[in-house]
Amino acid sequence: MNTTKPFFILLCGLTLFSLNENRAQTSFYNLNTVQNIEIFFSQPNWDYQMDTAKFGAEGYIMAQLVKINGQSFDSVGVKYKGSSSYDSTYVKNPLHISLDEFKNQTYEGVKSIKLANGFSDPSMIREVLGYHILKNYLDCSRSNFAKVYINNQYIGLYSNDESVNKTFCSNHFYSSGNTFIKCNPDVAGPYSKSNFKYLSADSTAYFGKYEIESDYGWNELVSFCNTVTNDPPGISAVLDIDRALWMLAFNNVLVNLDSYSGWFSQNHYLYKDNNHVFNSIVWDLNMCFGGFAWAGTQGGGSGSLTVENMQDMSPLLHVSEPDWPLIMNLLSNADYKKIYIAHMKTIVDDFFTNGTYKFLAAELQEVIHEAVLTDTNKFFSNDEFLNGLTQDVQVGSHVVPGIANLMDARTVFLNSDNEFMAVAPIIAWALPDDEQPPFQGDVTIRAKVTGSTAGGVELGYRCLSSEKFLKMPMYDDGNHNDSLAGDHVYGATFTMNALQAQYYVFAKNDEAAAFLPQRAEHEYFLITATLPLPSPGEIVINEFLAKNNNDTINEYGNHEDWIELYNNTEEPLSLFGLYLTDDFGNADKFAFPENTIIQPKGFLIVWADEEDTTTNIHSNFKLSADGEEIMLSNGAGSVIDSLTYGPQTADVSTGRCPDGTGQMAVLPAATFNASNCAAYISENAGTSDLLLVSPNPVNNILHISLLGNECIEIRLCDHTGKTVCRKSSNENQNSIDMTGLSNGLYILKVNTINGQFTRKVIKH
Repeated sequence: MNTTKPFFILLCGLTLFSLNENRAQTSFYNLNTVQNIEIFFSQPNWDYQMDTAKFGAEGYIMAQLVKINGQSFDSVGVKYKGSSSYDSTYVKNPLHISLDEFKNQTYEGVKSIKLANGFSDPSMIREVLGYHILKNYLDCSRSNFAKVYINNQYIGLYSNDESVNKTFCSNHFYSSGNTFIKCNPDVAGPYSKSNFKYLSADSTAYFGKYEIESDYGWNELVSFCNTVTNDPPGISAVLDIDRALWMLAFNNVLVNLDSYSGWFSQNHYLYKDNNHVFNSIVWDLNMCFGGFAWAGTQGGGSGSLTVENMQDMSPLLHVSEPDWPLIMNLLSNADYKKIYIAHMKTIVDDFFTNGTYKFLAAELQEVIHEAVLTDTNKFFSNDEFLNGLTQDVQVGSHVVPGIANLMDARTVFLNSDNEFMAVAPIIAWALPDDEQPPFQGDVTIRAKVTGSTAGGVELGYRCLSSEKFLKMPMYDDGNHNDSLAGDHVYGATFTMNALQAQYYVFAKNDEAAAFLPQRAEHEYFLITATLPLPSPGEIVINEFLAKNNNDTINEYGNHEDWIELYNNTEEPLSLFGLYLTDDFGNADKFAFPENTIIQPKGFLIVWADEEDTTTNIHSNFKLSADGEEIMLSNGAGSVIDSLTYGPQTADVSTGRCPDGTGQMAVLPAATFNASNCAAYISENAGTSDLLLVSPNPVNNILHISLLGNECIEIRLCDHTGKTVCRKSSNENQNSIDMTGLSNGLYILKVNTINGQFTRKVIKH
């Protein structure tokens, strides 16, 4: 478990943050390790069954046992995967292991394991190296290596790649239930492209070219393809443009043609986030660095590219070709083209001009050296592996280039290309005017931009990671908190509507564009507003329901347990840095997400259901109806509030009245995200008028009126049943001074000649 605690000081304006830094880290995808995976089948003909399933519906074969780094799992789903990398004659076929196919189980939170067999890669590192580079620019799969054994036989070394599935979407796009499309034809080839070309209004025209991974989405796919093909100005409304441009830039620089950018237009995904735009996701990098040689048009039409073709492949490949409408229609926009070239230059500068990729490649080959040399089922010789960075290898009808042989020459070519040589503005720095902006206050970002800025300077910003970046112009006119007019210092102001804000600066001229930071929008500067962590008593556990059968449903449509928090103060308070748990021995079990704010005298619901946090907050634990603990703490030993409860009744909640200060007691009715006292008031509404009690809730004097009855005795009991006030009276009009009593629930019992009347009273 990551036990690092957040702290509430301003992060300097030049603090960089990347989306990948916010991901849970596991040793299973540690880059410098080789995992050990052992599969045991009880079926003697398991290979035949796997081949049969592959040719059929690709169902899973049950493995009796799977061991991952020594940890055992029984009843595990295993199947062959892949297209060109699979063959029934291979001993070493690509594998998909589904730990939860037959029972609920995970390894370090991982359910699905994808293993690629190194087909068409003499170096054995293309996939892992490609993902290691890509993660700096796009949300992508984590990847490392695994030694695989089946029934105690060493099958060989594989790349171990994180699945692109609903868990992936939840981790990166803050939801998992929206439209999710796999862009991979059933049969790879030039006539079944997943290229977003509009084919027809009939969704059946897209069958076999795409696969819907969500519960719905065909109509949205058709609409998306229509926009990409026929409405270029409208693409920004349906697609995250920046992510798409990063994808295309990466594909081109690394000659990753077994992708959207190649002849078959495959191996990518689309996921629609809660901002209603699709996000591009790259998949399957086993043939990057020229392992797939078919661009579709260059180097002899549909024929394979030579190594020289790959080295000199145009950065504007397919820019005017209708079979690649995403490339053609995005890059026909002058601004998008500048951004695309800027992204390409960033990738080249980060890894290739300086030779960084060679050091990474050599390190990866050292990690797997022994595992490869002992792999008797690999597709290339030991010599071809050892020389895989420099040596070209003939594979079938084309040549797989040595990685360095390809990329050194390609780097020279790109850096000398006219598009690359265009001079962009220089963004020297970008800083906030207030290093500790107040929450909900204004902050101005200033940036020093020199060189031609004929196209303008823009600030990209957002206050939530789940939102799209908003753009606003920056000015150098002396009227926008920018310093002096004409001094090349630009300014723009926005409101800190959340605890944190993310920003970057973009500048362009007639020829080129630049970002600061260069990896924006994947990377950005971070500002944290001043808002202290709550002290004990300022936020309390106000109500909880631990057995929800028929009460409120969550956004997933399920009746789930919930916890209600309440802000006792007159100021908004942040919960970022606080932890919620159902186990006093594990205080930091659930960490509140960034920008979790509870308003003054306001409520906040936490669904205790182990679901993904989206627009609502969901904890990673459920409440036990048999009784357990709930604690809110700051992770540094300070308990903000806590309670212990016993067995619970279905749909009966426990809460405080008055809100925030009263004693915890069973409520007459659950008051989800609302005042608990309303439950008592509504209970008394419409009852017999023989006994009138006012005011209720009461601050000091409680007035008691009997109609048509003679009073004998009045008793006031606290929520435990203890009598706190008792008086005899034969008057119909009475009163009780409750000034000195604690806030909370009380039971009033009035005995009359005609019987006893009972009322619940709230001291507030």
